[in-house]
Amino acid sequence: MCGFVGCVHYNEAEDFRPQVKKMSERIIHRGPDDEGYYQDDAVTLGFRRLSIIDIEHGGQPLSYDNQRYWITFNGEIYNYVELREELIAEGYSFATHSDTEVILGMYKKHGKDVVNYLRGMFGFVIWDTQEKTLFGARDHFGIKPFHYTEVDDRLYFASESKSLRGILSEQTFSNEALQQYMTYQFVPDPMTMTHEIKRLVPGHYIFKEAGKPLEIKRYFTPAFHPVQTEEKVLVEEIRSVLYDSVEKHMRSDVTVGSFLSGGIDSSIIVALAREFNNDLNTISVGFEREGYSEIDLAKQTADELGVKNHSSLITPEAFAESFPEFVWDMDEPLADPAAVPQYFLAREARKICKVALSGEGADELFGGYTIYNEPNSLAMFDKFPRSLNSALRQMSKIIPEGVKGKSFLVRGTTPIEERYVGNAKIFNEEEKRQFMKQYRNDVNYMQVTAPFYNDSKNIDPITRMQYIDMNTWLIGDLLTNADRTTMASSLELRTPFVDKEVFKVASKIPSDMRIAHNTTKYILRKAAESFVPESVIYRKKLGFPVPIRFWLKNELYDWAKNIIQTADVDQWIDKNYALSLLELHASGKQDVSRKLWTLLTFMVWVQMQQERNPQTLTAEKKIEIA
Repeated sequence: MCGFVGCVHYNEAEDFRPQVKKMSERIIHRGPDDEGYYQDDAVTLGFRRLSIIDIEHGGQPLSYDNQRYWITFNGEIYNYVELREELIAEGYSFATHSDTEVILGMYKKHGKDVVNYLRGMFGFVIWDTQEKTLFGARDHFGIKPFHYTEVDDRLYFASESKSLRGILSEQTFSNEALQQYMTYQFVPDPMTMTHEIKRLVPGHYIFKEAGKPLEIKRYFTPAFHPVQTEEKVLVEEIRSVLYDSVEKHMRSDVTVGSFLSGGIDSSIIVALAREFNNDLNTISVGFEREGYSEIDLAKQTADELGVKNHSSLITPEAFAESFPEFVWDMDEPLADPAAVPQYFLAREARKICKVALSGEGADELFGGYTIYNEPNSLAMFDKFPRSLNSALRQMSKIIPEGVKGKSFLVRGTTPIEERYVGNAKIFNEEEKRQFMKQYRNDVNYMQVTAPFYNDSKNIDPITRMQYIDMNTWLIGDLLTNADRTTMASSLELRTPFVDKEVFKVASKIPSDMRIAHNTTKYILRKAAESFVPESVIYRKKLGFPVPIRFWLKNELYDWAKNIIQTADVDQWIDKNYALSLLELHASGKQDVSRKLWTLLTFMVWVQMQQERNPQTLTAEKKIEIA
């Protein structure tokens, strides 16, 4: 586990090591145990390492085949033992027992197709000293990050965008990214807040050759192909693949713990992990406010599963004090309130272990969100003539807000492509026009989801909603949250549900077995009945509740008001609008806490850029908004 940085600089005599070292220092939290560098006349590579497995001199950058290939790699390959054995049987030799060297062996054998054989989470680059080519890839689902930028003939790359912001002398603030952030509460791939910096989209690789443009290609698409199958057959397949995934995700020479919320997803992971480690430690956090803590449920679940549980409470004061550092560690603005408790959860976990398991991805793969039942509740509208739906939609517009039935009419008469853009929809375009000073009429939130709706035209609406979340919410929110919050504490997080073998099984489950009998994740719950207590399996989903609704009225009202008043965001945001939202919320007339949180997160993000990137902030203010 590490963070990687580097630069391809064909035929330049300059020593790039000081610059790459500076990039590496900005992500020291990703690998505090070791650092390393490699340079020749065309490339400079750097890395930070967090020691997870004793890899016998497998430090990075690592070379292979008489130093022909060099790699920097962030992640874990869970099937590397099996791949290594296959390669050895074919005559390949290895100097270490590391998964890093196995990637190089597989690259020598398969070239760009190496990614199709890897099972795990990864972002890596491989430099071929003979061909003078760079190959880089990001894992199938986007568990690990990969950022890049091109400056003249140079290609820079890094695990986090802050490494690239720190060395770019000129950068353009992306108003398009900001506009999409205000709807999604995260910046959708491949955008970042800096126009020149891009994220490599999950399931893609890059290839750079001297004198040729950067090649970017997709190698994996998480497509759903529901197949009618007997329930008992699916149940057995799900059990089998989850056992296998958890076993492989627990490969480590250091202590492995697990997050535990008391909900079904983390409970499944803990129950399976206990099979391979009967001394498993679990970690939980909660808030002091009644109804906003899962600690008691987590302790109860831990007792029922026979594992240890460590927990702590988060106060609003600690929450506010840690928020600026949290925003910096998140790299790009991410306004999911649930990310903050996970930030504290990672801190607590790091006191106990270097590796932790988590339940991210179960909802997106197995149909866990209540809103996925919406197509069933709105099915009556599909039977109406188009003209009637059109009339009902016009009628819904004149019904006053808050009147019972208005929302149902609006949702029922709105096409799914407009209605559902993912698990969070913060501001619509009309609202953004009111407070965004650089609002662009040519940018619309549906532009993000349109390609995925186009790809999924021939599948049922429930599966289409999952497909949208797989390609937006899971990547941009949950997995970004998981990576950044844990890496900030130098903790490696592993997500056994987000696994290509698990997805192979999940992708063929019919929607009526995912959402059935008014139950979400029906077939997953059935599969878990043999190893998770029934009281846990059918417990109501709580998520990671955060009491910002109450805090922004009371304990954090002054804190929020001060952020708005002092934020240097006047070129982008109408602060009077933000203040009016705060007052509206404090009055109790309307809950706009999520909208406020999205604005506050961006304002603090700008503040942190000012404090830690002063040279680039000056450049941003001098240039046109992109």
